[in-house]
Amino acid sequence: MSFRLKNTGAIYQWLMDKIFDLQLGRNLEVYVDDMVIKSDDLLVHIKDLKEVFGQFWKHNMRLNLEKLVFMVEKGSS
Repeated sequence: MSFRLKNTGAIYQWLMDKIFDLQLGRNLEVYVDDMVIKSDDLLVHIKDLKEVFGQFWKHNMRLNLEKLVFMVEKGSS
């Protein structure tokens, strides 16, 4: 019998859905290990960033600094 972790992707997605319940669909999209904080206005975006980062700190989450990207404009790939 293998002792590898099973269903880690599903568990991680469930956890992100639970932690970011109030932000999902409003100012945040989460899929597997990718997160997008979205806003139409710079001042609103700063407020949304504070809100999402507050959840990171509250739940002692860490970010991969190599994958972190800020200020991507709408329509950019």
